[in-house]
Amino acid sequence: MIFTRNRFSDEHRKALLKTQLERCDNPDLCDIVERNIGTIIQLRQHQEEARGLQERIADKITAFSGDMKFVYLHAIWFVVWVVLNTVILPGKKAFDPFPFAFLTLVVSLEAIFLSTFVLLSQNRMQDVADQRADLDLQINLLAEHEITRMLVLMERSPRN
Repeated sequence: MIFTRNRFSDEHRKALLKTQLERCDNPDLCDIVERNIGTIIQLRQHQEEARGLQERIADKITAFSGDMKFVYLHAIWFVVWVVLNTVILPGKKAFDPFPFAFLTLVVSLEAIFLSTFVLLSQNRMQDVADQRADLDLQINLLAEHEITRMLVLMERSPRN
């Protein structure tokens, strides 16, 4: 998931948070969990809003080119192109006769631009994934530190 789209509505997030808080036995812990979830949501929204116009355009183009509508549109486009240049205009000179060199040029240019947009979107998603990995590392280090502290306390406490 990506930070590119809000997968959940605010109502859905609130319902998830409520479910998590209902399972919580410690009210102090519930407050911390609620605060942390709110912070994560704010960070995601901030990252979404911080995207520039170019990033938004690249993401939209990438999303459209990865959709089946894109495939259908191109299939129709190719059929119309071939039909116009072979069947419908038999008495007239075709604007792109077989082997359709102009069509090949257009499709090649489109492929160059589409691959560039996909790479731009993937680079941005990789940056977000790197940030998440850094956060995961920090959380794991904190958890390890807390577990070590608890183990030391347990070893020091008298046994029953």
